[in-house]
Amino acid sequence: MPFALFADDRQIGPGLPSEAEVWKQALDASLISDLPVADEATKPVLPARYHVKEIREECCAPDPAWKLPDEIS
Repeated sequence: MPFALFADDRQIGPGLPSEAEVWKQALDASLISDLPVADEATKPVLPARYHVKEIREECCAPDPAWKLPDEIS
């Protein structure tokens, strides 16, 4: 399952294959200034409002046999 960066309940980053890649993206976006530091619960710390969580990306490939109509009436 991919992971993404969230601000409050809104996803603000793309789905990435690993949590480490999301942390790197947060570092590149200057949301954090250094690699994550673990708190007492050994969870990485982001600024208030931000968090990383697993997402469920729903995507489906279109049916190759499906074609748009030539005309719309």
